Amino acid sequence: MIIRKEYKFYAAHRNEELQDKCRNLHGHRYGIVCHFEVQRTGSYSTLFSDFDDKIGPFLKEHYDHGMLINVHDPLYATLKQHMEVHGEEFKLREFQGPTSVENLAYQLFTDITEMGFELVRLDVQETDTSVITYDREDWARDQKAQVFSSVPTADTAH
Repeated sequence: MIIRKEYKFYAAHRNEELQDKCRNLHGHRYGIVCHFEVQRTGSYSTLFSDFDDKIGPFLKEHYDHGMLINVHDPLYATLKQHMEVHGEEFKLREFQGPTSVENLAYQLFTDITEMGFELVRLDVQETDTSVITYDREDWARDQKAQVFSSVPTADTAH
């Protein structure tokens, strides 16, 4: 059985590898749709609130109104220095590679799976007309290919 849950968050990012408008710092209202495999154990399988109680607060703390940033992007060092010099704290969700929607899907799939849920598919909507569908096979392939040499964790997010 599949349970589908939807979440939204706002985040800024840029893709420093591109030579187009996406190289500039900009933001999105990301929509994610999680498809969870669940097993019925009586009259129900999983309470919807079980997902919301973990995923909602996690997205709010680590992603919402933050900046997705590649730690190898020169802008990252500039932001860290600014924070140190001026005592400002920016919410930075650190990635070990470009902050493409594909890499965001990989990271979110990892984050949600590490919460103990059986995620089978994740849809990430970056714009009104652009959605990436990412499934368990994509995730396994990316893990094997070591998309990131090390995956950011909640401990490395600011």
